Amino acid sequence: MYELKTLLPQFEIKLPTCMYALKNVSLAADALDSSAGPSTSSCRGQQRSENRRSRGSNANVNNPAATCALDLDSLGRQIQQLLKDDTATVTARQEKVLKQLEDLKVQLGQIRAGLGVCGKTFQHTTAFQNGGLKEIPLQDVVINGHPNFIPYALLALKNAWRDLYTIDVKTFTHSTMADIGPAAREFEANLAKVPVNPALPKINVTLIWKNCEHTEMISSPTMYVPIYGEVNIIRYLGRVGPAEYRYEGSPLCNEIDLVLDICYQLLRCNTHKTQVAMVRLLDKRLQKQQYFGGSQMSVADIGVYSSLIRMPTITDKDLTPALVAWRKRAKLVVQI
Repeated sequence: MYELKTLLPQFEIKLPTCMYALKNVSLAADALDSSAGPSTSSCRGQQRSENRRSRGSNANVNNPAATCALDLDSLGRQIQQLLKDDTATVTARQEKVLKQLEDLKVQLGQIRAGLGVCGKTFQHTTAFQNGGLKEIPLQDVVINGHPNFIPYALLALKNAWRDLYTIDVKTFTHSTMADIGPAAREFEANLAKVPVNPALPKINVTLIWKNCEHTEMISSPTMYVPIYGEVNIIRYLGRVGPAEYRYEGSPLCNEIDLVLDICYQLLRCNTHKTQVAMVRLLDKRLQKQQYFGGSQMSVADIGVYSSLIRMPTITDKDLTPALVAWRKRAKLVVQI
């Protein structure tokens, strides 16, 4: 036989110690072969003798007798033994981890008992049902608005949520405004009349009268991400307000969003004709319902009511009998 040289030199390889060590399958197989029985050892001895004879004579290289048959029984026993050892190791490790977790659970129970904390997995409190604002307060909201476009929705929500939620509104005047006018001053007075209940979840709103084109809200002072439009401000406050006015899980979710979109378009109509057309769309959405959200008041009603107040050109003659009746019912809630 030809002698082959070593292709790679012998290097000392340092194995990492932060990983599990895997068994060498080849070495384990050799160890098992030594105790497998006479058939395997005799096969190996026969193979070595045939190899010695093949070195002396090239005629026996292709001799079929020089090849040892594969012992499938021995190979099966080797594989079963390896699998058995690995399974036992994994099972022992798993039992150890489960025991440690059980001990940790007992320790946490003792700490909870020592602190007097409720043993329930989740504590259902009134504050959580109303948005969780008592435990995790929201960022203060800043709204920039022009006195000609008064955000009546703030007053409407404050009155509608009187017994559920508190919106504490403080007003300031920017240097760009010389005078805010009588309507804005009356609006401030009406806001101050609504008491602030400290027992209810609260969000602080700062209203700044400013010479700006659109009403904008800033919910993140550090990032300065504005939300434009009174309708979108209503959507935001509806999501962080009381659970009774959250509409994402309602089957009328898309309907409420559509009504708010109509209000957004109504506030941007330039002619009386287009304004009346938007009012007709609102009448179709109301149909024979008590409110735009069904049988109960919703943020959609707040948006429509505030939008109609901001459109003095729309009179009772432009409203349908259904909208006139709805406005009387809504006025009892929003008190504007």
